[in-house]
Amino acid sequence: MPSLIDPRIVREFQEITGPAGCLTGPADAAPFLAEWRGRYHGVADLVLLPATTAEAAAIIRLCGHHGIGVVPQGGNTGLVGGAVARSQVGSPEVILSARRLHAIRDLDPDNYTITAEAGCVLAALQSAAEEADRFFPLSLASEGSCMLGGNLSTNAGGTNVLRYGTARELVLGLEVVLPDGRVFDALRALRKDNTGYDLKQLFIGAEGTLGFITAATCTLYPRPRGVATAVVALPDPAAAIALHSRARLALGDELIAFELLGRQALDFVLEYRPAARDPLSRPAPWYVLLEIATARDQASAEADLEAFLADCLESGLLSDGVAARSGPQREAFWGLRHDISDAQRVGGASIKNDVSVPVSQVAAFLEAAQRRVGEMAPGTRVVAFGHVGDGNIHFNLSQPVGMEPAAFLDLWEGLTAEIGAVAVGLGGSFSAEHGIGLLKVPELHRYRGGVELDLMRSIKQVLDPAGIMNPGKVLGD
Repeated sequence: MPSLIDPRIVREFQEITGPAGCLTGPADAAPFLAEWRGRYHGVADLVLLPATTAEAAAIIRLCGHHGIGVVPQGGNTGLVGGAVARSQVGSPEVILSARRLHAIRDLDPDNYTITAEAGCVLAALQSAAEEADRFFPLSLASEGSCMLGGNLSTNAGGTNVLRYGTARELVLGLEVVLPDGRVFDALRALRKDNTGYDLKQLFIGAEGTLGFITAATCTLYPRPRGVATAVVALPDPAAAIALHSRARLALGDELIAFELLGRQALDFVLEYRPAARDPLSRPAPWYVLLEIATARDQASAEADLEAFLADCLESGLLSDGVAARSGPQREAFWGLRHDISDAQRVGGASIKNDVSVPVSQVAAFLEAAQRRVGEMAPGTRVVAFGHVGDGNIHFNLSQPVGMEPAAFLDLWEGLTAEIGAVAVGLGGSFSAEHGIGLLKVPELHRYRGGVELDLMRSIKQVLDPAGIMNPGKVLGD
């Protein structure tokens, strides 16, 4: 397919980045053009990989001059089509990848801050903090490949939101290339800076539609000295909410993760990964994976968790549970949780939903959503799991046994609309941590219209009047 970008402009991009930063061949560009789960396949004329903020600024300035769309991309682990070029061929778009912007610029242990570039893989950021005897709490299943810029652009949540908040709460300063090529340099390492509008928050969660994040200064925490993890069995989600309330009261800020897993999710993992083991001797309808972390030693963490579990067992709130006795056992427990998305592939076609409701409404949401799915698509296998401690449920659906995958995927729009309506009706959101991208633009217009959507459009118009940044995403065309 012929490029929509004049060869002379391509040479200008090559002069900015050098040969390593400008990919023109189909084979080289292919890994950047498809979404992780394969729902979206884009068409882009070039993949550009700047190695410095100055190169990124020059690229975006040139794109603006020639009316070329810019699609920011980090590790390309998103699930809503927010980091891929659009499939329609009509106007030129380039992928602007952060992969060569991977330096850790500064780590200040006394100030408990780290400054890293957008292409820094999350696991590398965690490791750098640990080497300095500090802790960076953002943790996701994709942390071995997702990148800081993408995490911030989508306001990533993950498993530790209960204690440390989303990505938004972890950022002190940002460096962003604006759509006109100027650099917004606010890499401040200050916890108190009351000097007008908090402009960095505009770019966190904006999915690259307002600018290209190139670096961030983030908060670190003391590295936990003791971490204790357990898996417990529960009869229903209402029991999980009761357990969560009790855990918050008994364990306070030591409680950092509280993850809910339905039995169907666990069954898929056990089938997908033969080395995985059922954590308990008897199957249960629901499980909670909970973890505490303390500044005291490992023995203290284990004692606190065991005392809490014993009290819950004695009172009848729990029927069964097991605490990890070693690092490998803890990793095995977390593997059951982190492998769910990949494991769901063994069940055929899947429809994924990312919603949130007030924690007190989680059980009501699951009951209502499962009932509606059963009415609309009998036999659908519900794979429900997520960060119940902050009300975020991944309500995924696998095709009924024997149903054709294409026929099930044809139900995507109707099922998703119904699930979103249940969540919103309970005071929740149709998108908790995955963002909007291309997939959820209609829902944004349906549920966040009026003044809220007008304000978003006004901000977009001021910062990106030509509409070159991540065209079609979030607000649509």
